[in-house]
Amino acid sequence: MTLPGLKGVEHVGITVPNLDDAMTFFKQVLGAEILYEIGPFEAEDNWMTDNLGVDARARVPRLCMIRVGNGPTLEVFEYEAQNQQQHPPRNSDIGGHHLALYVDDMDLAVADLQARGLAVLGQPKTVTDGPSAGLSWVYFLAPWGLQLELVSYPTGIAAYKTTAYRGYARGQ
Repeated sequence: MTLPGLKGVEHVGITVPNLDDAMTFFKQVLGAEILYEIGPFEAEDNWMTDNLGVDARARVPRLCMIRVGNGPTLEVFEYEAQNQQQHPPRNSDIGGHHLALYVDDMDLAVADLQARGLAVLGQPKTVTDGPSAGLSWVYFLAPWGLQLELVSYPTGIAAYKTTAYRGYARGQ
């Protein structure tokens, strides 16, 4: 049995080293809309540990809720905490993650990232066989190391053609 009343992914939280720099990246590169900003958050007791699983003395100077295109919202935090890891996990690390962003024109999007001086990892790959056939993808990095992926499948993905879900394919 699934979680009663579950509707879907509402937001994803991301911790960044500098909220101003991150908001510049999200707005200028990804066209993000800032929905609202709040903070600071800190507590004298164990509230931060009990409710967020972080150091009891951790502090959130502020956070922004943003939206990129028509995906779920992103809750972007800037934390201050003792023993804070300063490097994001790799995809292969436990807790590793990336954000995938759909684009209509992979070549145009990659050229834009490169013109901005952002690190693009390799060249776009196109899947020709199996359930992912039709998918093109490439990874890139935000200035602070957040892993992002561009994906495109203008004619659809093989597996999606047999389900009600069609993703972002044109005309679907």
